[in-house]
Amino acid sequence: MDLIAGKIQGEWYDSLPGKGIVYDLAYAALSGSDTEGRLRAVTDLGKSDDPRAVRPLMDLVADRDPAIRSGAIAALGQLKSGRPVDVLIERLRNRNEQGDIRQQAAGALAAIRSTGAIRGLREFAADPDEDPALRSHVTYLLDHLLAW
Repeated sequence: MDLIAGKIQGEWYDSLPGKGIVYDLAYAALSGSDTEGRLRAVTDLGKSDDPRAVRPLMDLVADRDPAIRSGAIAALGQLKSGRPVDVLIERLRNRNEQGDIRQQAAGALAAIRSTGAIRGLREFAADPDEDPALRSHVTYLLDHLLAW
């Protein structure tokens, strides 16, 4: 019985178009040697509309290269999955992070529009210890987000 179920499942998986491309892109993004190639892979993961792209992109949000971090955050905003909300909130709140990347994390959270993302943005906007310019940007995002 297990052999039959495995065969049926294997046939189903094998019938998916481009089944390996997300894994190939994830590998290139995570372990590539040049930033340009890694960025192309990150961008393509964001355009893939494939839920399997979320996990590798979440890992890349903490990459040592700021361009990769930025690209991963943008890609997660494109995918609009609720899974990376905590990772994006953490990046938004990270005061050691570059300001433009923190701002991009806020934008990705606004694009996701989940309850957790909105709550995280509201909490950030209400925190008087945060950067006033960034808080203003988050307030702007929330105002436009809630107007939809």
